Amino acid sequence: MKTIEEKAVQDPEECARSLSNVIDAMFVLNGRWKLALILCISQSSKRFSEIQKEIPISPKVLANELKHLELNNFIKRNVFPTTPVTIIYEATEYCQTLKNVLCELDAWGKLHRKVITGK
Repeated sequence: MKTIEEKAVQDPEECARSLSNVIDAMFVLNGRWKLALILCISQSSKRFSEIQKEIPISPKVLANELKHLELNNFIKRNVFPTTPVTIIYEATEYCQTLKNVLCELDAWGKLHRKVITGK
């Protein structure tokens, strides 16, 4: 996308491609928890219970979201043959490509909170 004096300028084809790309990204990252889980697991590899302590999410929803993230190559599930079995979730290299997006969302969220609360 080209910018001129902080304003986005796009021809119709470029706009259609951008819209398609955003729709694809939102399809993969949709839902209330996916970005939060990606951020949580990107900081360090974690077990299921450790993720639950950081994010207030039900076990059923967490298991489902982790499966989706694994299917889309954002996280890797490592199973260790201990008793009981130990499972560690870690961010993939592909997941690290979202780092800038998450930083921008963090900055925007901070700004939005100021706008809404007036603080």
